[in-house]
Amino acid sequence: MVVALNETLLQESRVPAVVADVQTLIDAEVSDKSGASGLVLKGGYGAVKKVKASIVPDAVTALLPAFVAKLEPYWQEFSASGDASFAEFITARGDAVADSLLEVTDERIDGSDKAVIKSTYSKLRGSAKKHVTAALPRLGDLIQKHAA
Repeated sequence: MVVALNETLLQESRVPAVVADVQTLIDAEVSDKSGASGLVLKGGYGAVKKVKASIVPDAVTALLPAFVAKLEPYWQEFSASGDASFAEFITARGDAVADSLLEVTDERIDGSDKAVIKSTYSKLRGSAKKHVTAALPRLGDLIQKHAA
């Protein structure tokens, strides 16, 4: 039987490295954006980080268990498939994986009392699926690295 993601990614000793790698992934994805939508995304990301310097790692830490739970069915299916790359596996299922992950952030934002975060998220939500889908190759590599 395949080891569940929560048994690897959420191990107390591994969480700091996973969180740091996720933050690096987010920073890289935002940095890679270009054009008008990239400027909006970079501006929104910068505004959110100004609210509190540790907001990104704090959010990743808080949301990690829910993200792991959403990714678990894909991990189990990938493990049974014999495919070599989780990045390729989830990228091929991009729409479904992105929708699953965005359910987590949508629920979190709905419960937030921080007006600036809610406002920024609502401005960016329309293009969020495109950005999450674009990040799946890096995310898949990150998960495979830490789950191995």
